Amino acid sequence: MSTKGQIRGLTRDKHYVGLVGGIGDLLEAARRTSARTLNALMTATYWEVGRRIVEFEQGGKQRAEYGEELLKQLSADLTSRFGRGFGVDNLQRFRAFYLAYAPSEIYATVSRKSPMHISQPLSGESASSIIQPLSEKSPAPISATSSRKSDLASVASLFPLPWSHYVRLLSVKNPEARRFYEAEALRGGWSVRQLDRQISTLFFERTALSRNKAAMLTKGAQPSQVMCSPPRRKSKIPLSLSSSI
Repeated sequence: MSTKGQIRGLTRDKHYVGLVGGIGDLLEAARRTSARTLNALMTATYWEVGRRIVEFEQGGKQRAEYGEELLKQLSADLTSRFGRGFGVDNLQRFRAFYLAYAPSEIYATVSRKSPMHISQPLSGESASSIIQPLSEKSPAPISATSSRKSDLASVASLFPLPWSHYVRLLSVKNPEARRFYEAEALRGGWSVRQLDRQISTLFFERTALSRNKAAMLTKGAQPSQVMCSPPRRKSKIPLSLSSSI
């Protein structure tokens, strides 16, 4: 049999077709998982950037006097180093994100989930530097790089929604309502457009006033494929942020 004939026969072999299909499904699932993991890590990074900005601002009278000049200069320095996406608006958003999600709750939750003991960070101390093994008899010390990756991954596990969802949630000033929308968006698989619609139509308030809250929640839980769709291009950690991020 010629080579072309072998190839033609192979592509028609149902077992080969199943092999290609199975590998394709595996790769698509991996891409979706990778995208979700990447989104969560970047969201945790934005929270950490916000923490560092806030703690710098709280570092004394002189720093407080910098005011908005701090963000302007920081924006210029980060942009010159990493490129577009670090405008003052985004830096303000990171700061607001940190303030909206209390660090005491973040670290307490991470501590419960992690085999490491995570203490509250001191001013000027990186979140990565406060991880310590539970046992003094650890076989090997944890490197700074390992600690950073471990802690960031732990914080990332607390932010399961895409960053664009959290940007929209920041507009909800009532902490209880914000937690409600976050939980329902996760439960219902809402796209950011669906989340925006529910916030705009006061879904939290309408549910609170409803006599049949279960029915309201069931109606609001409309799954979307948007959050779970595979990326159309190769995933890589973005250093620049679009205006929608």
